[in-house]
Amino acid sequence: MTHSGCCIEVNGETLVPDHSGAVWWPAEKTLVFADLHFEKGSAYAKGGQLLPPYDTRATIKRVEAVLERFRPARVIALGDSFHDGGAGERLDSVECAGLKALTARCEWLWVEGNHDPEPPSWLGGSVTREAAIGGLLFRHRPHTGACKGEVAGHLHPATTVSRRGMRVRRRCFVSDGTRLILPAFGAYTGDLDVREAAIASLFEDGFAVYALGRERVYAVGGAAFTRLSSRQAARKRCAGRDPQ
Repeated sequence: MTHSGCCIEVNGETLVPDHSGAVWWPAEKTLVFADLHFEKGSAYAKGGQLLPPYDTRATIKRVEAVLERFRPARVIALGDSFHDGGAGERLDSVECAGLKALTARCEWLWVEGNHDPEPPSWLGGSVTREAAIGGLLFRHRPHTGACKGEVAGHLHPATTVSRRGMRVRRRCFVSDGTRLILPAFGAYTGDLDVREAAIASLFEDGFAVYALGRERVYAVGGAAFTRLSSRQAARKRCAGRDPQ
């Protein structure tokens, strides 16, 4: 098992963000993914927006690779694992077999999301609205206001990093030590800048950003993400977006 060496303390629990976009909880041997969005490509195709129909297989392969590295006893998928209620019916036999093989490897919790409140019953694993384990509470959509130990997805955070004169946009983890928001893991998922109100307003006293690199996670300087003034926060809440 390997990881980036970067750690995030959340409500007294030590979590290890991985460059894949998953997070590892060593004390519980638990691996967490957010927003897999299986079958987003086929959902867009139904609406006339054609994308290569390989996102589900690509995401399954990435999940398999992370499981091989960490060998978890438990996996938690933080909701929106499927892009819509009919996504399970659009999977082919190879994809179905791949998902069943994943859930057979260890304890598997599917957290309900706004896109998939009822994941397919044949998947294996358990379906739950949220899960409280140790000092952490796992759910799909972060609650407004303070929530100690919350680990959530839904918002698909990203940040822009400047390095050697170049600006690169990267998916990222966001935390203030009290709660943690994971980046989306799915192949076709979009993202939302951490400065947008939907994310920034969740952290009253500022937050740290951990950007995904090719082989490791990079902690971005916290000084750039300081507490918003009450007037700035109000403006951002009014103008905020949510990627759903």
